[in-house]
Amino acid sequence: MKLSTCLNQFFVHYLPRIKGSSEKTIHSYRDAYRLFLPFAADYHHIKIASLRIEHLSVELILSFLNHLEQKRKNTARTRNLRLVAIKSLAKMIRFMYPQHRQLAQQILNIPQKRMQKKLIGYLYPEEIMDVYNVVDLKKSEGLRDYCLLHLLFDSGARATEIATLNLDYFDDHNQTLAILGKGNRFRQIKLWPKTCELITLYIQKYRTTARALYRHRIFINQRGQALTRSGIHRLCRKYLMQALPPKRLQTIHPAHSFRHSRAVNMLCCGKSITDIKNRLGHENINSTMVYLHMDLTHKRAVQKKFIQYAQSALKHDPKLDELIDWDHKEDILAWLDSL
Repeated sequence: MKLSTCLNQFFVHYLPRIKGSSEKTIHSYRDAYRLFLPFAADYHHIKIASLRIEHLSVELILSFLNHLEQKRKNTARTRNLRLVAIKSLAKMIRFMYPQHRQLAQQILNIPQKRMQKKLIGYLYPEEIMDVYNVVDLKKSEGLRDYCLLHLLFDSGARATEIATLNLDYFDDHNQTLAILGKGNRFRQIKLWPKTCELITLYIQKYRTTARALYRHRIFINQRGQALTRSGIHRLCRKYLMQALPPKRLQTIHPAHSFRHSRAVNMLCCGKSITDIKNRLGHENINSTMVYLHMDLTHKRAVQKKFIQYAQSALKHDPKLDELIDWDHKEDILAWLDSL
């Protein structure tokens, strides 16, 4: 059987219809095979169109993985991701073409390469407060950024998940937020009162008029389009660079550091590992267990003060519009941070 026919079945039928894989997963696997097919053809000295399932072998795949590291200078993490794409094809072959079961099983037995795990870069409570304080509310997007930073920490959501939030995902009355995570799985979380008040305030009075295509999104940029993951990353990096020394920026991921900080915060508050898993949207609890290996010695007073700040609610003040007139930066910062 031709490998091209098998791949067509893999991308058109198996991944989207049988497995229900997300569009991002399909694109990731597509990129892997764009690299693998030319290498396999060159390995066997034939054209890509002449490749057959029988040409797949452990030797070929190991050579391809070594090529990624040695020639393309890919990391072990990238190598393992490419191997996942190949193993997914092997699972389809085992399922749909039983006559090739032995070949598929040999591919599935290829082990992933161990890799060096990075330190979890999270922010301390006082550092998060410093980040909040550097937001310039004199600027038109100041309240949006202030709201977004609060939501990143409170929700523990990924930047992509924040970028794809729709208006109807937020329930102001019940103080809940629905988040569409990896694998097209929804999770619903409870937000702190302060975060809910900030989101409500932003949506009602300070959200930029969105273009028709993006009117359902919560966070809108100055061009009337939805904020993207890279846009949120740049936004977080901008404020972290203003609030933290350069050395600290080397050990943290701008947007993901808020997610790690939320997990650490929940752990310090005595929340169970299951609660943290559900909050962060981890599919496997092993991804959450990594936080148990961290040294979480904190000053109790600082932690308690930060929790009280984060859980506080904004007071409904009729003079709010008067205060946020973009001319009293120090007054409004002091007012918001004193809540």
